[in-house]
Formats: sequence, C-alpha cells, structure tokens
Amino acid sequence: MDWWAVVLVAAAAALAVAGITHYAFIQMTQMKALNYQQVFDAFERAGARFREMYEPLRKEEVRIASHDGLRLHGVVVKAEQPSPKWVILVHGYTTSLPASIPFMDMFREEGFNVLLVDQRRHGKSEGKYTTYGYHEKHDVAAWVRYIKDAYGENCVVGLHGVSLGGGTVLEYLSLPEADAKFVIADCPYSDLTRLMHHQLQRLNHLPAALFLPLVNARMRKRAGFTLDQVSPVRSVQSSKIPVMFIHGAKDNYIPPSMSEELFAAKTGAKRLLLIQDATHGFALDADPALYKRSVQEFVREALAGSPAESVEQAAELSPPEKEEFGGFGLTGVPNA
Repeated sequence: MDWWAVVLVAAAAALAVAGITHYAFIQMTQMKALNYQQVFDAFERAGARFREMYEPLRKEEVRIASHDGLRLHGVVVKAEQPSPKWVILVHGYTTSLPASIPFMDMFREEGFNVLLVDQRRHGKSEGKYTTYGYHEKHDVAAWVRYIKDAYGENCVVGLHGVSLGGGTVLEYLSLPEADAKFVIADCPYSDLTRLMHHQLQRLNHLPAALFLPLVNARMRKRAGFTLDQVSPVRSVQSSKIPVMFIHGAKDNYIPPSMSEELFAAKTGAKRLLLIQDATHGFALDADPALYKRSVQEFVREALAGSPAESVEQAAELSPPEKEEFGGFGLTGVPNA
C-alpha cells in the first residue's frame, strides 16, 4: 500500500475514533431531556393519565441555588394533614420531574409531603452537564436543607431515585452531612466506570479499553469530573442510613447484578427487591402491588428505627436478550 493510502486510512480511523468519542461524551452528559409536556405525552401514549391526577393537586413551585451557583427547580405537594415527614423524588436521565409522579401516591398514603425535583440540566433547573451524582449529590443535600429551613428542623426526610436518580441518592450517602432517614434506589448503578464499560462493550460492541480513557479525558476537561469519581458502591459501604435497592430482573441497561453488589456492600439496615419481569426503570409498572407494599414496609421500619435485612422476590437472573436494546444511546433510554 502506498504511503499516502496509509496516511489516509490512519486519518480516517483517527477521525472515526474522535467522532465516536465526542458522540459518547454528548450522549453521556448532554443528551436532550424531555420537557414536562413530552413526559406527560409519553405517559398518555402508554395509557397512564398522570396529568389528570397531578394537575388538580395543590402544589407550590420552589427554587434554590446549588453549591456551584445554578438555579434548581422543584415542586412541593403537601400531605393532606400537617406532617413532619418528607420524601424527595429524583428522576432519571433525560426526563424531568413529572416522571416521578407515579411514585407519589405510595408515600402520600403514608402521610408524606412530597418534593419532586428537576435534576440539574433537566426540566426547569439550570446546568450544562449531567455528572451522575458528582455534583448532583450536593443538589440533594441542598434540597434536604431547604426542607428543614422552610418547614422545621424536626422534619424527617427520605429519598427515592430512579436510574440516574438512584445513583444520585446513593452518592448523597458519601456526604458528611447526609442525614436522610432512608434512601430508596431503583435500578441504580454501582460504579460509573463499570456501567459505561458495560454499555460500550456489551450493548454497543465497541472496544471499551480504547474509548473509555478518551471519553474520560474529555469529561475531565469539559465537565470537570471523571468516571472513577462516581462509585455508589463506595458510598454505601460506610453509611448507616437504611437503604432499599430495587431492580428489574430483565434490565440489560443497568445490570441487576449492580443492585446485588450494592446490597452486598451495604452495612447496616438494607433491603433488596428484584422484580421478575421488569426492564429498566419499569419495576413499578411490572408489579405495582409488590413494589408499593415493599416500599411502604421498608419506610415504616426505617422511621421506627428497626428495618431488617431482607431479599424479596429474588429472581433467577439470566442475561436479557440483546434485541431489547436499540442502539448506541448511552444512558438515554425511556425512564432512565
């Protein structure tokens, strides 16, 4: 082969690698998020009319400042009777706070006030990059502080997060000021490096050994954090706050083995719920009665100071069929 042909092939390969690296970085940190209307429309296409349930509720929009100067947005829905109990609902990647509406009733039935939040860069909150809990854990801490400043230091606050939200609420446990009464993480990741390795190598058939270092370097330069700085499994190891892990047995996007790993690493009070027929982010849809009962039992035990270690509906976990995943979209799937 002539030298110029070699140069052209090398240049084309370098451009391809650079293009894939850039695309992966955008997909991981800046994928376009759904606005409120789009989330409600998605619910309605699936036959769920949450807009009709949500819109008549008495609610209050609130805004706070993040530790790095962003304006964060949330909505307060108070309990029917005055209550010191609060739960913060944290949505996943590329959605916004209406995606948390399906989880409201199981807490409102227990007398909780609910705070639905837009994660940074989502919904009506400001922000340029998603950082998978690196910055978002401080946002959660700011929301906890908002509740106690606005409604009294005697408030008890719990957290519930799905996917990115699950990773975020687990990362919150690493903060010295973390004082939530319980944390519920639905389909969370245990370690961001290993999650992205899985999504590149297993789901997209790309050489993770080549692309992860390149993506990581771009994240450090552009978004100010690296993959190894986000590892919820480290956060749970030393936390005494009760944690419930929930995962769908057919989740191939974030493997259910990650919740099993988190459960094994967690010290103190913990519960693991595996839902047999659930895919990513759809554990509640797959078995609403089991999900609701298990969550409410766990919350009651946590508030009473006596949660027991348990594993419920532990399905035999077989690898999901590959055709369940449709393409390259790193971290951008429905209900993520």
